[in-house]
Amino acid sequence: MPPSRKTVEFARNLRRVMSPPEVALWQGLRSRPQGMKFRRQHPVGPYVPDFYCVSARLAVEVDGSSHDHASQIAQDERRDAWLKAQGIRMLRIKAADVLQNLENVMLHILNHCRVLPSTSLRLLPLPHAAHGED
Repeated sequence: MPPSRKTVEFARNLRRVMSPPEVALWQGLRSRPQGMKFRRQHPVGPYVPDFYCVSARLAVEVDGSSHDHASQIAQDERRDAWLKAQGIRMLRIKAADVLQNLENVMLHILNHCRVLPSTSLRLLPLPHAAHGED
């Protein structure tokens, strides 16, 4: 499902007003650590994860204190379930952790990138023999 024009515009606006933890994390992710390319505030269907690695099918969300409220938790769960149904894993990182220990947060994210999502196995090309061509 491609993002709507409204979602794309929303993503553009979010890029302009990133929080300090998002800015700090983006400074680390934008240099393609370990060859992993991340996009910031990238629209995926109706949602805009803070960061998204297409090759790992991993969305990263930097959660501030507002994500501790019941209504936001329910909204986050719906979003996570929708992304999971699309074969995208969600990794949530506390904003305080980004500000206090960016190096370990980066390592944590990169470790998750190395683990292939189970749904990605269906996206791999079939071996030559499986196509019925000998």
